[in-house]
Amino acid sequence: QVQLIESGGGSVMAGGSLSLSCVVSGRTFSNLAMAWFRRAPGKEREFVSGISWSGGAEFYADSVKGRFTISRDNTKKTAYLQMDSLKPEDTAVYYCAGDFRLNQRISRAQGDYDYWGQGTHVTVSS
Repeated sequence: QVQLIESGGGSVMAGGSLSLSCVVSGRTFSNLAMAWFRRAPGKEREFVSGISWSGGAEFYADSVKGRFTISRDNTKKTAYLQMDSLKPEDTAVYYCAGDFRLNQRISRAQGDYDYWGQGTHVTVSS
């Protein structure tokens, strides 16, 4: 059984920063490709960023490129999303996701991820 638990959400003014964490329990974390998705109010869930199991490859949605940074610490079984220069349009519920089958690949497709966290709320005020 694999569980993903996000934390670090909250409310911030535009231009501010937040750091999200996703702790994984269960199977070996180092084999798990990780990603962050988000669902804004009234919108579909969308890909934000992904990182390969080794941490050697990263990918970002155009909307967050240059502002968000994904990382992982395999010794702590934790993935991170550092969010800087936040905008009101970044307001959403953020979910971490993981999958053992992707290996070094990064997928933007939700269906490629078997494991999901419960989500953490991020609110950015103007």
